[in-house]
Amino acid sequence: MDSQIKLIKGGLSVDDRGTVSFVNDFNFENVKRFYSVENHKNGFIRAWHAHKNEAKYVLAVKGSALVCAVEIDNWENPSKELNVHRFVLSEKSPSVLYIPKGFANGFMSLSEDAKLLFFSTSTLQESLNDDFRFDAKYWNPWQVEER
Repeated sequence: MDSQIKLIKGGLSVDDRGTVSFVNDFNFENVKRFYSVENHKNGFIRAWHAHKNEAKYVLAVKGSALVCAVEIDNWENPSKELNVHRFVLSEKSPSVLYIPKGFANGFMSLSEDAKLLFFSTSTLQESLNDDFRFDAKYWNPWQVEER
């Protein structure tokens, strides 16, 4: 598996029958389980969750969310100055975000209906034994900039 965070872009196909959303370059390699996550309200933050050995793939199946990831430099006391990678995932622009092992991740709902699908490279038991949590604002990339 790759050690770099990357966005695997997909697309939409629309015709008189409806819409097909796809990310054809995502191949489910090493995926062992998946789960979906929805927040109760817009602007709610779920962060920071990290794994030394587990990688994740994230897809917005409904609405949109700001998904962030940061590579951990010290598991007991990570630097607050680390580079935070920010991605807006949306059902209107299908993409799968690959978050490598060794990263913390989190997301903030940008729409009331945001629903994310997570694909994990670890079983639930493996994940529970490789679980690190940090405060939601330990790194704080959650401000949406008006343009």
